[in-house]
Amino acid sequence: MKVSGKIVASKWFGSGAKEHRKAVLWEETWKREAVQQVSTPVLKLSDWTLAYLEDVQVRFSDSTFDEKRTAMTRLIKALGDLDVTKITPGVALGFLSGQCKARSGYSANRDRKNLAAGWTWGRKFMDGFPKTGNPFLDVDRFPEERNPRHVPTEEEFWKVLEKTEGQDRVMLMAYLYTAARRDELFRLTWADVDFKANVLLLRTRKTRGSSWRVDPLPILPELRQALVWWWDARPYKSAEYVFTCLDDSPSPNHNPGGRFLYRQHVMRKLCKRAEVRPFGFHSIRHLRAVMLYKGGALVHEIQKWLRHESASTTERYLKSLGCDLDRLQEAATRGRGQAKVIPFAQNGRALGIVTSEGSGYPPVYPLAETMATGL
Repeated sequence: MKVSGKIVASKWFGSGAKEHRKAVLWEETWKREAVQQVSTPVLKLSDWTLAYLEDVQVRFSDSTFDEKRTAMTRLIKALGDLDVTKITPGVALGFLSGQCKARSGYSANRDRKNLAAGWTWGRKFMDGFPKTGNPFLDVDRFPEERNPRHVPTEEEFWKVLEKTEGQDRVMLMAYLYTAARRDELFRLTWADVDFKANVLLLRTRKTRGSSWRVDPLPILPELRQALVWWWDARPYKSAEYVFTCLDDSPSPNHNPGGRFLYRQHVMRKLCKRAEVRPFGFHSIRHLRAVMLYKGGALVHEIQKWLRHESASTTERYLKSLGCDLDRLQEAATRGRGQAKVIPFAQNGRALGIVTSEGSGYPPVYPLAETMATGL
């Protein structure tokens, strides 16, 4: 067959009227398929990935973006830049099974969740995206053997803190005394720190609809002392962010004076230096929740510190950390009465006090003299 005088396809047929009809049918079919291919360009995995992640970056937190980007990158690495229409339930099963074997059932299920969300997005917003079922949701979840969350003890935290200095020391104290998520402190600016009102603002997207929300928290005495010191000692006086990359930062995204994006290995190094079991920034949030629980705070009070939108989220959170919710329920039914003052202490170290008052702010106000920073 010729197009513009050039042979573009050929196939041999026999002689006779019957073979002639076969040749005509073949030519018509070839032309129809050729026109369809021209009018409907092939949608590649990379096209889907870039479009989806561009939207995710606008709508979700950095940690969520990183998680989804990692899942999409693994898929492209395993399948190549495949035509999206070629991703069948069998292909999805092969990829996810490989992740289960190489990593874990939990990791495979997390990739399944993120890829399924991406597929739903592509089907809704991308022209030429397959309108059939979601191949990743067609794959059943894998069995999980999740290890219990490692929550550092208070003693382990103090050991690590004693091995830090400068900005790292202030940052760890900020994680403990605000129960902040990792990215929330990475985004903290000096404009969010009001020393006069003694209030600190944390911004989060962990909300319904992933909209930004600003949460005010009281600046506790130890944290105030550390932040005041860091305000005077910070090397980049014009820096917008409280915690910034320094000249000695090993980050591949090194940007002196700019905010942190990852800090992937710093906690591992600090824990190794302190000779304790490794834990991360988010584990300090877990520790704070356990400290509140041990200090006698009730669910709704802990909820305020963790800034969960619902008490049920806080209950699930505490349960995953090994806290006995029945004990909290019993405490709640006994009534609040007059304010109680319960000392925080472990191994002889005073950690603060809890006031069980039934109002306003969460009831944890550490003692001003509990931790001399030595800065």
